[in-house]
Order: sequence, then structure tokens, then C-alpha cells
Amino acid sequence: MDAMEALYTTRAMRRVKPDPIPEEVQKKILDAAIRAPSGGNSQGWRFLLVDDPGVKGELGPIYRSCMDTLWGTIYKDRIDAAEADPEDPESISTMKMVRSASHLAEHFESYPLFLFGFCQFDNSGGSIWPAMWNACLAARTEGVGSAVTSVFFLQLEEMKKVLGVPDDTWHFAACVSFGYPTGRWGVAPRRPVHEVSFRNSWDGDLGFEIPEPLFSMD
Repeated sequence: MDAMEALYTTRAMRRVKPDPIPEEVQKKILDAAIRAPSGGNSQGWRFLLVDDPGVKGELGPIYRSCMDTLWGTIYKDRIDAAEADPEDPESISTMKMVRSASHLAEHFESYPLFLFGFCQFDNSGGSIWPAMWNACLAARTEGVGSAVTSVFFLQLEEMKKVLGVPDDTWHFAACVSFGYPTGRWGVAPRRPVHEVSFRNSWDGDLGFEIPEPLFSMD
């Protein structure tokens, strides 16, 4: 697969089939993850795959509880605004996101594979996030969809207890769900580069505009 296609089309894919992910694909996902840059080359990370129905059965209720908290706090104002003006394009986008994220919560136990990432001595995530994204890109090249979530931080101790994470020196970075998508790959719609980027100073003119994505599936 062309590198640009992987970069442009690796987006959150939460509607997936329950079909298991072959071990050979899992190997590629993890091996790509550990090739990512690591701060000081410390490689102070640990990756935990979860595919056991019993473990997923314990994690599912925790995840749903975390999502309920998320919708009722951090996203509450945004959701209230969307519900008050449902025809507004931003409202439509917000509720589409809510439905997608809620689908993962409601069907958590049916996802075939999860990857949990933990990092030691760096709770910023800078030393492990490149590895987590490498895993997502590797999955994309194998036709496997992924979605990254960190909402387990809202019930961190409960999640870590289920997974047997040994002590407080291991910081939770993210959980990635994997599965073969039921829908089509595509380039995610985003605000244009020139609306969110500057040059040399905050609010400094970037110097160019990119009104449309520079990669297309056509």
C-alpha cells in the first residue's frame, strides 16, 4: 500500500466484524509498533493484547461507565448544543461522532482484538504515542480498522486491576480496538490546514492554503 494512502485513510473505524484477527497480522501490528521512535531510546513501554472473552466481559462495563461519564461532563455542552440545533452542520458532525463512539461502547465485547499501551516514567505519552499510531498504520495496511481511545483513564484502577497491571509506575496511554470494517475506507473530513496552522508565531500567516485534501481515493 502507498504510504500516503495509509496516512490519509487510517481513521477511526468502529463498525467492524467480530471475525478474529489472524496471528500473523497481530505480529505485524506489534512489530511495527516497537519500531517507532522512543524518547532516549528507552523503550519503556509495554503492550497488552486482549482477545479473551472473559477479560473483554470484565472491561466492557467499565468502558461503558467511562463513556457515560465522558458524555455527561467533557462533551455535555457540545452534545446539548447539537441537540438544540440538530440541522447545523457542526451538530450533525458531533452526533455522528457520538453515535460512532457509542457503538464501540455498546458492542465492546464483540470486538475481536484490543491493544493496551502503557509507558514508564513518561506520563505525557510522547514516548509511546508514535508506537500506538504505528500499530494503527500497520493494521490499515492489512485491511484492519482501528480506533484509539483513552477514556479508560476515568476508571483507571478498575481497568488496571482487570489487566493485572503491576504498579503505579506504568502509565496508561491508550487502548486501540481492531477489527475488519463493515464500511468503506476513505479520507476523513477535517478543517483545512490553513485554519489550524501558523508560521513563526501564534496567528502568524502560514503562507499557503490547502482547500482540499492532497490525497484522494479516486
